[in-house]
Amino acid sequence: MAKSSVDLICSVAELAGLFEKGHGLESFLQKVVSVIAWHMKAAVCSVYMFDEEKQEVVLTANQGLNPGAIGKLRLKLGEGIVGRSLLELRPIMEGTSRNNPYFKYIPGIGEENYQAFLAVPILRGLTRVGVLAVQDPAFDYFDDNDAKALRAIATQLAGTIESAKLLMSLHGREEHSHVVPESMPVDIKFLHGTPGSSGTALGGSIVFDDELLDVSVEENLPAVSIDDFNKALDTTEEQLKKFQLDMEERLADIASLIFSAHLLILRDTEFSGAMLKLVEQGVHPAVAVSRVVEDFCRMFANSENTRLQEKVHDVRDLGSRILRNLTRVDRAMPDFSGSIIIAESLLPSDLVRMSAQKVGGIVLVSGGATAHLSILARSLDLPMIIVHDKRLLKLPANTPLIVDSEQGALFIRPDAEVVRNFELLQETKKKAAEIESTINPETCTSDGTVIRLLANINLLSDLDVAKRLKAEGIGLYRSEFPFVVRNDFPSEEEQYRVYKKLADGMPGREVVFRTLDIGGDKMLSYFQTGNEANPFLGLRAIRLSLRYRNIFAPQIRALLRAGVGGELRIMFPFVSSVDDFIEARDFVRECIVQLGHENIPHNNTPLFGIMVELPAAVEIIEELAYEVDFMSIGSNDLVQYILAVDRTNEKIADLYMPHHPAVLRSLKKIADAAQKFKKHLSICGDIASSKVMLPFLLGIGIKTLSVDIRRLAQVQQIVASIDITQARANAMAMLQCSRISEINALLETEKSKT
Repeated sequence: MAKSSVDLICSVAELAGLFEKGHGLESFLQKVVSVIAWHMKAAVCSVYMFDEEKQEVVLTANQGLNPGAIGKLRLKLGEGIVGRSLLELRPIMEGTSRNNPYFKYIPGIGEENYQAFLAVPILRGLTRVGVLAVQDPAFDYFDDNDAKALRAIATQLAGTIESAKLLMSLHGREEHSHVVPESMPVDIKFLHGTPGSSGTALGGSIVFDDELLDVSVEENLPAVSIDDFNKALDTTEEQLKKFQLDMEERLADIASLIFSAHLLILRDTEFSGAMLKLVEQGVHPAVAVSRVVEDFCRMFANSENTRLQEKVHDVRDLGSRILRNLTRVDRAMPDFSGSIIIAESLLPSDLVRMSAQKVGGIVLVSGGATAHLSILARSLDLPMIIVHDKRLLKLPANTPLIVDSEQGALFIRPDAEVVRNFELLQETKKKAAEIESTINPETCTSDGTVIRLLANINLLSDLDVAKRLKAEGIGLYRSEFPFVVRNDFPSEEEQYRVYKKLADGMPGREVVFRTLDIGGDKMLSYFQTGNEANPFLGLRAIRLSLRYRNIFAPQIRALLRAGVGGELRIMFPFVSSVDDFIEARDFVRECIVQLGHENIPHNNTPLFGIMVELPAAVEIIEELAYEVDFMSIGSNDLVQYILAVDRTNEKIADLYMPHHPAVLRSLKKIADAAQKFKKHLSICGDIASSKVMLPFLLGIGIKTLSVDIRRLAQVQQIVASIDITQARANAMAMLQCSRISEINALLETEKSKT
């Protein structure tokens, strides 16, 4: 049988499922090595875990070697091919393992006959987790496709292993068995999930209980007859028909199809007939309903047919409805308005009733099938995300949450900055409909000069609003936001999914990806580089990326992969020299070569740009303009660094002046260099949307503006009021001024004319 590396890459769900069915980390990993060995048709597959305290790798799971070596075989970091792979944080592939200078023969483990060797490090950001290795008797058995497959699986394993370790540490033991922790640790601020229905929501948490009516104590059940049972079935059918009719106007065919499925099951003699047979045998009707419902749920859940798995929700919904009608006990629905509902499972009818109460969003922690719920949630415009973490069921009531199903993200107890970003996004979305009608697809000055208007975005959620507000592209995607709000580094695959959605969301239009800009005011709680006296002038942005290439590489690889089939623009922040730019550009080219060797589809001709935000860059702007493909002025930092003024410091806030002569001349110098070398230039930051500064920017030749999505309409209106000839004259006059007071006077004169 041929190797199935592609299938292996696509088996993320299979691997996740293995852990859910296992009893602990070791048993999970043992199943993993079996799956990998089968997919790759490899004779040996091993997982080595990294013992950070002892700086050793330990054989933790294996198929093909002596099982007695598990837990006993230890290699120092750097020892053997396995240890060397983890030390250097790179895959090592050998057609004949003994030819590798780092090969170490381990007697007694039974690897004498294995020639080919492939080892891939398991990493979580910069954290060493372990090594995944495969071996085979055939020479040169493994190829680049196998390496690609193992890298993808190693990425998946890293997160799963880290989560497993955390869960087990909460219980104070190495193995655990489906025990739900008492509470979510307060330091957990982010959980990754699967989008169910798009949208974002902020609100307090409410845990929803989905259990059927308790029928375990028959004495507590009301006395009911066969006639009552038959009436309950009839009542249920009538309710479903009415439900279907009521929903058709609001949800068209989607909800009606869902409730049609309920009716079909209800009418199935194997379903209601089985209940009736039990009742006739003397079983209490409520107990009969519960038994049959559980039998059907179990049967459907165990089916390999996903369409049958979906019916678990239909059956449980029916069971709840029949029991309520039979016992005349209705489950009270609390006030869910504005809340984020956390539930292990939900019934379609629950979802509809929650929608009527205007819930904010839904978090499902079940690993079961959710297709019907996703369809229904989309129809109801309810943001929904599926997160496989049952600790959420123990979350205290009214815990602040943010659901961002665009990113597949759940933020727990978000800090003020995260909340502010999402509040601004929601505010913009609310206004988008009324603003939308006022925006023209093209932005022009009063005399017809075309100005390109792009959007700055932080989140995928911003993308839809940007498109609705007719942004001509994305002038700045701040890639650090997914890093800032998480508990650890996003993997290459996680970044790829975000970048791919962003690139696909703007087909044929410009999208500029700024590489990671952390440091200064954007620190990562899970990654410390040591205390710095002045972090704003320290190890940040491109400096940090080039210092920590194990962080930089996954981002660049993800960008290159996401850029397949379109124009890819990569922008480096905080560049202070030509050397900075060339080093970063060359690193991207190294990643291009690496992806090529691995036969991974990627964009091999990206455009390279810089964010001009440092005085040093302004001084050498012509040399930089010669090298780059495009430039963007980061006006907020540029003004701050030129004037040596912290714009957040209230004591000197009045000294932060974008119209300072030094700033104006720097902007002109940048614009002139872009024109001289015919390089595309845009500007972002506050002055790009400033009514005072926009005439100057247009006057010196800047014709691309990248602004916050909330200001797109406002900026278009300002631009429409500007005469480009007059703007040029005013800009030249301002550039002649040596004093701030003179420029203020010119600005006041222009203001009085409007």
